[in-house]
Amino acid sequence: MNLHALRIFTKVASMKSVTKAAEALLISQPAVTAQIRNLEKEIGLKLFETDGRGIKLTKQGEYLFARAESLFDMEHDIENKLTQLKMGKLEELRISSTYLPSNFLLPVWLETFKKKFPFVPVQLYSGNSHQVLDQLLHYNSDIAFVVKEEWNEPDIKLHHLMDIDFWFIVPAGHKYDGKEVLLGDVMAEPFLFREEGSSTREILFSLCRVHRVPIPNVGLQFHGLNESIRSVMAGYGTMLASALAVNDLLKRKEVGRVKVKSIDIRRPIYLCSRKHDTESNFHLNQFTAYVRENVIRKATTTANQDSTYQY
Repeated sequence: MNLHALRIFTKVASMKSVTKAAEALLISQPAVTAQIRNLEKEIGLKLFETDGRGIKLTKQGEYLFARAESLFDMEHDIENKLTQLKMGKLEELRISSTYLPSNFLLPVWLETFKKKFPFVPVQLYSGNSHQVLDQLLHYNSDIAFVVKEEWNEPDIKLHHLMDIDFWFIVPAGHKYDGKEVLLGDVMAEPFLFREEGSSTREILFSLCRVHRVPIPNVGLQFHGLNESIRSVMAGYGTMLASALAVNDLLKRKEVGRVKVKSIDIRRPIYLCSRKHDTESNFHLNQFTAYVRENVIRKATTTANQDSTYQY
């Protein structure tokens, strides 16, 4: 396959315009069109179709665009790592993570890792699940930690780390504080929503679908878990939040918890990597091995404590 033509195709697909792509690439519009036609002839597939006055990708074009974009992202990643090697730098460890692991798990894991490898540069990017997986697939991170249950990303390899509990919280002293109610009762309260792409939002919507309960009214919407929790602490709204994030607040009675009858919500945390990666990164392997061992050790300790308590 002609990589030059593939690169031009990727630029046209990303900009959804032959004219804009030609301007960005500093070549003529006819030259861009010719390269696209040659590529279509070479692979025997139509990549674009007209869409009003513009163009859009065909299904075959969408598939090729996703693969080509990944290819050129990999190329850019290799170039950056080669530059680091030339300059004698240690290869950095790039991690992306959703809010819960990045705030409540990774600080402890990274503290131990940095004591063992103090000179290895580490970058930690935090975002919602959609943003984090996009970082991973576009080679802007080496691994990702995500709280997510439903998956349709064929290019991602998953390793289950643990399950975490999610609780409904309300302002301290709320009429449902400390009580057990029906799901429909708590959903009738003004709700604090996370942004689209948030795993917590996905959990809430899934819960409504499964139990055939109307989606609650949006009281406020925040682009961050901490901001949402602060609103509940201030006295407004109901929300679904991880036990990791609110357990200490509950102990200090800064928020209240609502128990929903016959419903326990637990969601998995996954360690994610790209499925087709072949290169080996020593420090990345050391870090992921430590994380897995730490999770297993903690789970074993917890199980032993529970067994002791039962007797």
